Amino acid sequence: MSRAWRALRALRLRLLGPEKELVGTDQFGNKYYRVPKHETRAGQVIQERRFVEAVNREAHQYQVGDFPTEWEAWIRKKRKDPPTIEEILKNENYREEMKQKIKDVSEKDKLLQAKEYKEGLVAEPGHTQVKGHASAPFYGKKEPSQDPTSTASTFQPGAWMPPGSGSSQNK
Repeated sequence: MSRAWRALRALRLRLLGPEKELVGTDQFGNKYYRVPKHETRAGQVIQERRFVEAVNREAHQYQVGDFPTEWEAWIRKKRKDPPTIEEILKNENYREEMKQKIKDVSEKDKLLQAKEYKEGLVAEPGHTQVKGHASAPFYGKKEPSQDPTSTASTFQPGAWMPPGSGSSQNK
């Protein structure tokens, strides 16, 4: 490479920074890039940057699982090297196996519980009925009575006294 070419390349690197380099893609079509550590023309050191160009560029279109966990760990610098396709497929198969095992164990547990309830080895779980709210003045007591009932045409303000208040006469 000629001396002039190297000088131009060094100048471009100082002015614009290094080019992004494609590190890999995932099964969804997302592309992962890195910009290596470099020094600006002012002498400031810029650390390595990692980022993704997603297939869905709109933020509201992202969903959980759009990026494989291995790639996300690489972007967040939790791992040094980018993941390989083989690693991603191996981990995906492992996750699917675990989901199936969890499902099988859950079904076996439900069957065992049903058998234990049927044989009387374990008491059925109690069903609690909550009436009202704990902040209500009658919580835990009998339901408040519906008395007195009146219609708008017969209602007289101050005419009703609660039971047990001493005087049941009208004021």
